[in-house]
Amino acid sequence: MTNSRAGSAGQPGSAVRAGRAAKPRFDRRLLPPMLLGSVLNPINSTIVSVALIPIGQALGAPPSETAWLVSALYLATALGQPVVGRLIDLFGPRPLFLVATSLVGVAGVIGTLAPSLPVLIVSRIVLGFGTCAGYPAAMALLRGEADRTGRDSPAGVLTALAVANQTIAVIGPLLGGVLIGLGGWRTTFALNVPLAVAAVLLGLRLPGQDHRARERGRLVRQLDLPGMALFAAMLTALLLLLMNLRPGSWYLAVITVAAGAAFVLRELKAPTAFIDLRVLGGNTPLVATYGRALVAYTVSYAFLYGFTQWTEEGYGLSPFVAGLVQIPLFLVSIGVSVLTGRRAGVRGKLLTGAAGQIVACVLMLTLTQTSPLWMLLALAVIFGVPQGTNSLALQNSLYYQADSARIGSSAGLLRTFGYLGSMIASATTAASFGEHAGTGGMHTLAWVMLGAGVLYLVITVSDRTLRRVGPPGTAAG
Repeated sequence: MTNSRAGSAGQPGSAVRAGRAAKPRFDRRLLPPMLLGSVLNPINSTIVSVALIPIGQALGAPPSETAWLVSALYLATALGQPVVGRLIDLFGPRPLFLVATSLVGVAGVIGTLAPSLPVLIVSRIVLGFGTCAGYPAAMALLRGEADRTGRDSPAGVLTALAVANQTIAVIGPLLGGVLIGLGGWRTTFALNVPLAVAAVLLGLRLPGQDHRARERGRLVRQLDLPGMALFAAMLTALLLLLMNLRPGSWYLAVITVAAGAAFVLRELKAPTAFIDLRVLGGNTPLVATYGRALVAYTVSYAFLYGFTQWTEEGYGLSPFVAGLVQIPLFLVSIGVSVLTGRRAGVRGKLLTGAAGQIVACVLMLTLTQTSPLWMLLALAVIFGVPQGTNSLALQNSLYYQADSARIGSSAGLLRTFGYLGSMIASATTAASFGEHAGTGGMHTLAWVMLGAGVLYLVITVSDRTLRRVGPPGTAAG
């Protein structure tokens, strides 16, 4: 009797332990390719921030022309992210990751050997298309692992993605300054060759083709090629308009509006839309997240490129020292991401980021070429707070707000809105500086950034759905 009771009492506990042991866990082997793929774009963004002035001096181009090195990258990425994201949704992440990261190496070779600014811009376009698979692939893999394991993806993995991007951002300006000092600005492009090789080798470890790839013919027919073409026409015309804001460019505004209207009509009628505007229109929280990404990245990229150019040409720092000035920003952002990364809520992070942006922009308005260096460092520290909270909160918002069947294209679209912000920042920087990155132009840029920061705060405060963003059973704070 005693043995029987003991045996029956022990069985449930054993079954629970066995069930726990049998439940699959997140495959940590996927982390290296996910992390490297997602940082290829940020490292090229931050490295070029200290290379713009040396490139301009070497090729005889003012800031208004070298701004195309920024805009070309983000136009290509803004176009490519949702397209590649949609292809990832249909075919899986592995083939798109391998093809795209191979283009990064091609771009590195073109940039290293480029004889002129136009060829250098071509290399940045290729680089933009090459770096557009990493982030959608990472988000698709996270969602796929959640489906496979029956567990929500670990908060630590989402935090790792954000921190990896912040860490690369720390290294980027400093590494760019070191490379320029050792071998000139061309070394900042040559770096992409070994990075691409490493990414391809790691990408071979990603899951192979699944049932979707075996139905390739049917999936290809689902591609909304007309929608993609109209989307590309709209974004290209918009960028050209932003980079040429003058009365003679009125036709670009007409093309932008016409292509946008045609794109909307096409997507509303398409049986398998490239961007399902009907579903997106019914997902107001996700639309608000995209709007926040647009405004937040307008501020952060205006600081990254505009302020950095001013520290070199207006304040007189070398590229290496200008890179050092950026380090406090990224160190603070890493610390903020690590401290807040495991908190389920996003609203508090977004409000903190909005306040940090506003304070930093106000301080930026007080700087002149005679300001002490510690004020530049203090500004970088303050900007580090929104840099750490905003990117993490936007990423987490998307993960919980997006339709799981379209997580790749939704993640790509988040980056597209971010890159639209970067294009606005690049165009504003070019218009503010003109032929010389002086203090007056920097102040003009700061006023635009301040306006964007206030808009970001308004969008966040008015969004009541943020309190419900997070895993089931959690309250966002």
